[in-house]
Amino acid sequence: MEFHFAKRMDLFQEGIFSQLDARRRELERQGRKVYNLSVGTPDFPPAPHVMQALTEAAADPENWKYALSDRPELIEAVRGWYRRRYQVELEPAEIMSLYGSQEGLTHIGLAVCDPGDVVLAPNPGYPIFEMGPFLCGAKIVHYDLLEEKGYLPDLSAIPEETARAAKMMVVSYPANPICRTAPASFYQELIAFAKKYDIIILHDNAYSEIVFDGQEGRSFLSFPGAKEVGVEYNSLSKTYNLTGARISFVLGNREIVGKFRTLRSQIDYGIFLPVQYAAVAALNGPQDGVERQRLEYQARRDALCGGFRSIGWNVPDSQGSMFAWAPLPAGYTNSVEFCFELLERTGLLCTPGSAFGTLGEGHVRFAMVQPVEVIREIVAAVGSSGIIQGK
Repeated sequence: MEFHFAKRMDLFQEGIFSQLDARRRELERQGRKVYNLSVGTPDFPPAPHVMQALTEAAADPENWKYALSDRPELIEAVRGWYRRRYQVELEPAEIMSLYGSQEGLTHIGLAVCDPGDVVLAPNPGYPIFEMGPFLCGAKIVHYDLLEEKGYLPDLSAIPEETARAAKMMVVSYPANPICRTAPASFYQELIAFAKKYDIIILHDNAYSEIVFDGQEGRSFLSFPGAKEVGVEYNSLSKTYNLTGARISFVLGNREIVGKFRTLRSQIDYGIFLPVQYAAVAALNGPQDGVERQRLEYQARRDALCGGFRSIGWNVPDSQGSMFAWAPLPAGYTNSVEFCFELLERTGLLCTPGSAFGTLGEGHVRFAMVQPVEVIREIVAAVGSSGIIQGK
């Protein structure tokens, strides 16, 4: 029998990530040491009180049934956290849990966009930002994030015709992969832009608790008028190291949240109850571990970016997120080819910038998922390899 699959699947290939990972496994089989800084999975454990809340809830057979909805305790925990952290007041109708922000960013397009609707997405940007709109037949139009513009969208450069046609715009700061934060003035400009052109804003706020050098992690919703134009995604994956538990939230405009809730009610039975109880414990419990973790990420940032600069690779300091965004060293122009050569010569595995869009070419991304002492080993390995000097 000959199978005929959807034409959209022609765009989904194993690609560079599988190739790099296959080579990593081969080097490890050869006994080579590999430093994997390609995937943004935190190496920190969840807090003990969070793990305890989950295991105690999992011991109750009643908690293995369909959740059907968010527990009231969970909604109140989110409301309290946003009030304490951002001074943002949220109503229960403005909050819904998700199986991670990736799931939420993918599916919301089905509730918002019809085929042919225009969606504005960043270039470079996290791939999922355009995947959801693509799957529902929307037309993706990229806006450029350029170093000379501070990696901020130049809203005035978006053509009038494009702005008027746009249904939705995806924005994310602190930004993955470019590791930049945005000033308050940008959010004010963004909200005015959205109101002028009737554009729904999706703000991915996964890294507000991982910002450096005394900067303030902000919420889009803390700016006047934000709830009128959009919603924010906030995740427990990176702040509390609950990546495998898959829980995040969409918050903000109640009409958007409500329509999205209606859609998800057709395909979902609610977040596993023990995970909900773990989230309550994380949000309501001690927050000192979040600050200790942020300081550790900053120490890793200093060791990685500063270390590379000390051996002649001009890598700027990350402003936020758990990543560093590095221009290719002199003599290299292809990020995929550089990643393979770097892996072969040093054992260091990173992500080619081309994976994040055409404007990502010429860069690589490092995930800061190793302790400082290992990062120092990495810098020494890169320095002794001669790759920075083109030898």
